[in-house]
Amino acid sequence: MLKAILTGLAGLIALLFVTLAAAANAHYKIVTGPERGTYIQIGNDLSKWVAQPAGIDLDVIPSKGSAENVQRMRFEPGVKLALVQSDVYQAYVDMANSGNEDAGTTIRPLRLIMPLYDEEIYFVVRNDSPMKTINEIKDKVISVGLIGSGTAQSATTLYRLMFGQPIPEQNAQHLSNEDALAALIVKKIDVAIIVAGQPAKLFTEMNPDLLQQIRFLRVDPNAPETARAKQTYFPATIRVSSYPNWLKEDVPTWTVKAFLVTYDYNLRDTVGNLNRFADSLCDNFDNLQEHGHPKWKQVKLELPALGKGWQYYPPVEKHLKACLAHRAATQAAGAAGTERAAAATTQKVNRRPCSEQERLLLLCGK
Repeated sequence: MLKAILTGLAGLIALLFVTLAAAANAHYKIVTGPERGTYIQIGNDLSKWVAQPAGIDLDVIPSKGSAENVQRMRFEPGVKLALVQSDVYQAYVDMANSGNEDAGTTIRPLRLIMPLYDEEIYFVVRNDSPMKTINEIKDKVISVGLIGSGTAQSATTLYRLMFGQPIPEQNAQHLSNEDALAALIVKKIDVAIIVAGQPAKLFTEMNPDLLQQIRFLRVDPNAPETARAKQTYFPATIRVSSYPNWLKEDVPTWTVKAFLVTYDYNLRDTVGNLNRFADSLCDNFDNLQEHGHPKWKQVKLELPALGKGWQYYPPVEKHLKACLAHRAATQAAGAAGTERAAAATTQKVNRRPCSEQERLLLLCGK
């Protein structure tokens, strides 16, 4: 009898250790973007400041960009998180709604965790180019980014919006960011379109002599092409402070929103791990803003209303909303406490001297 009890106890202990080990060793992947882009830095920040405290080993995987990330998020084992541009996500939703079965199979099970920040769209030309503004790129030879990248989606969508037609096939080059800048400098292309959050390593780590051979095109607020682009994209500014050793003035451009995306998981362990990730994201949000990429300072910890076909991941949404409510209550209590302290200080300063009776009743000093 004793032997059976001990055997059963040993089994329970072994099961407990296995369970704890499994919980401690959750090993996930997040797909991001090019090695010198902003997405991979955001992924590194999430791995260090959010996943690790939540007991998750999060591998940060480079990729071509958003469209590839959607596919890998949907179909690649181990990929539990992805960074995706809003226009790429919307393009999948639109194609699914128009009857494209593959697009529907891909996008409908995906869920959003939260919006992140705006990514600037750079229109890069040589310094000796006669072009000054973005609306002048019609019929030019353009690198639109690699097939499968968010850059390619943004570049082709913007061109179609501005000019009412796609980029002529003979004018579209699908180059990586680095190859596009090299091709631009040696005059193989006229324009390189690049999507990256500022400051982008692509430019901050570029050889200074090469950097002086290129510049950015500007948005012309009065051009009719600009009004048409506003249907999907939003105005932004490439700031001198992002590239202080290069830019002489701010450059108006366009921007696209980045989102953190997951899948509609229902397995208990995965749901639990992602809930811990959400709690850690809320708890460590200040660390992200203080120690992470400068773009984190533009991120708001909030869950705004979504367009049709977009959905938050319900378990994480519930945890983030609870955390947001707690943060709001804490901030309100802190503000109220500060106000009370200020009022008490004012009262003490303005108060008349204590009487003998007040001293006896311990009413002085309150």
